[in-house]
Order: sequence, then structure tokens, then C-alpha cells
Amino acid sequence: MLELNRLTPEEYKAQSKTPIILVLDNIRSALNVGSAFRTADSFALAGVYLCGITATPPHREILKTAIGATESVDWQYFETTTEAVEHLKNEGFTVFAIEQVTKKTWLQDIQVKSDEKYALVFGNEVKGVSNDVLPLVDDCIEIPQFGTKHSLNISVSAGIVIWEFFRQMEY
Repeated sequence: MLELNRLTPEEYKAQSKTPIILVLDNIRSALNVGSAFRTADSFALAGVYLCGITATPPHREILKTAIGATESVDWQYFETTTEAVEHLKNEGFTVFAIEQVTKKTWLQDIQVKSDEKYALVFGNEVKGVSNDVLPLVDDCIEIPQFGTKHSLNISVSAGIVIWEFFRQMEY
């Protein structure tokens, strides 16, 4: 780790964070939750909100894929995703759902500002972002796809979207 110049969990907690919160809306796979934690750690995100049926640490499958990121990344649990989104909006976050809907903005067309705080809602692997959450978000983002499949795994989607936000914020 020393050769890679990696931070200790204590150093990580003390550093400034990228003003992005991941919101996991009823994610059924704890492995996906662990992957989201690992990606959140990689980009030094402000935190992860776990909602509804989404597993919480210390779940064995989360720990398997998070590889320690549950110790460095701040997280909170909310009984409902609507509660989490309302909390974030009250805190001044711009909230985006990552979802395939008619009224959406393509990922490449999103204009990210480095002085704003963002929350990114990722939905259930089968049902997507909850229908009661969609009216609460500021916009929906869709990742363009060109193959025969109509969706990406949440861990892949999170990495793609977070990278685009991070890149535009110029961290």
C-alpha cells in the first residue's frame, strides 16, 4: 500500500470529499452494494445512502466486494428512498435518478458544476428506481447503450456516471 501511495482510512476520512452522494434504492444484491462502496471510496464521494431492502454493513457479501470501503466511506440507512431524497433536497443537493424514462437527459449532455452538491439514485436491479421517487428528482440520466441488452449492472452504471461527474468537476 505504501508503494501505491494509498491513504489510510483515517487519512481518507480527513480529506475533502467529492460532493456526491450515492443513493441505493432497494438494491437486492449485497455484492452490488459492496461494489458501490468501493467505487464511492475510489472517487472519495461524500457518502452512500442505503434505502429500503438494501443490505447494510457488516453484511458478508458487502464486505466481500467492498474490500474495506465500508470503513472509509460514510453511509446512512433510510427506511424509504423518498425519505432519503427529501432529506438531500432539503440539504441543497441536486438529485438525479439513473433511469430509462421518456423524459431524461443523456449522460453526455449533463452539465456538472463543481460548486454544486449532487445525489445519484440507482434503482433495484429488476424494477429500477421506485416510481414514488421519480417525481421527486430534478432529472433522470440515461446512459446510452448500443447493444441488444437494455440495462447495465448497477456497479457498472455507478462507475460510468460517477466518472462523468468527477471528470466534469475537475477533481
